[in-house]
Amino acid sequence: MNHSYELNQEQLRGWRRHLHQNPELSFQEERTSQFVYDTLCTFEGLTVTRPTSCSVMAILRSGRPGKTIALRADMDALPLQEETGAEYASRVPGVMHACGHDGHTAILLETARILAGMRQQISGEIRFFFQHAEEQYPGGAEEMVRAGVMDGVDAVFGLHLMSGLETGKIGIAYGPMMAAPDVFQIEVQGKGGHAARPEETIDPIAVGMQIVNNLQHIVSRATGAFDQRVVSVTQFHAGTADNIIPDTASIMGTVRCFRQELREEADELIGRIANGIAAAHGASCTYQYRYGYRPVVNDHRMTALVEKVAGSLAGRAAVVTVPPSMGGEDFSAFLQKAPGCFFKLGSGNAGKGTNYPHHHPRFDIDEEALPLGVEMFVHLICRLSAE
Repeated sequence: MNHSYELNQEQLRGWRRHLHQNPELSFQEERTSQFVYDTLCTFEGLTVTRPTSCSVMAILRSGRPGKTIALRADMDALPLQEETGAEYASRVPGVMHACGHDGHTAILLETARILAGMRQQISGEIRFFFQHAEEQYPGGAEEMVRAGVMDGVDAVFGLHLMSGLETGKIGIAYGPMMAAPDVFQIEVQGKGGHAARPEETIDPIAVGMQIVNNLQHIVSRATGAFDQRVVSVTQFHAGTADNIIPDTASIMGTVRCFRQELREEADELIGRIANGIAAAHGASCTYQYRYGYRPVVNDHRMTALVEKVAGSLAGRAAVVTVPPSMGGEDFSAFLQKAPGCFFKLGSGNAGKGTNYPHHHPRFDIDEEALPLGVEMFVHLICRLSAE
């Protein structure tokens, strides 16, 4: 079937810049979601709803039997002061789109507009998820899933702009794509006192240092050579003065891996190490392990479809296999309900200064990447609709 449509690049860029200038943090996307809702309501043929207070879903029903396919974009920004100097820079002090979610939202809006105009040429049902709170646990995806947005969905797709991937390239991964981002906290309870008489104390700093050192053994000595697991201590807080040994020390960090068994094992090992070392020195500790987002694991068949579509649009040389990332993504909540694929869309351009890392105050995207994201979504829908 021959599918024809016209992509409005000026509008696509305008939406992205409006969103970039008006960022909102996770679970606070009130104006953003209203803008998305109002824009979607201007497209004929869509049913637009609010599954949660800060999210939006649009449904395109073709009236012909076929698959139900979902496409997702996240909308939240980060607590960061922008330093790009762009004419469309954030107008909100201390908040900016430093991860490309403004681009994701603009891409999905243009995709919805195009597919709404093509509803006579496709079959089945298309759902457009504009998701809140990807950046903050427990995440907006899980809330949307609980609200029923994935009921009856046969396949789900999402993309992420990547400054580390050159504009025009598309990154795919078969199987594991993003890790589970778990966090842990250890509170060491010692006995404080004067720093000149340490023998009268139980030093929680000394105990805590031994705990941190021994946590390194989880990866080096308790993780199989062919498994992937990261254990990083990221915070250590203790003390108030140079002549006082404190009562307590706090240790916090993260565990990243792709398999549930490795998560559970890390939970058990960290607790055993912390409690054992504390007890050996006459201290005690409390320990908490919080399971974060599930890992993003792409379906083989859906990834093969993304690879095929990407090759036809951008050329086979532009499709690259990317290694799994230890970063987390709550797109995994949608993948618990239906097979799908999460892929990367290159937006890095050194000449334009769009190759700064994500979550950096000078992060920006090459807007030339946006049309390819729209075309990927549109062509994925057309391919699956024709099956």
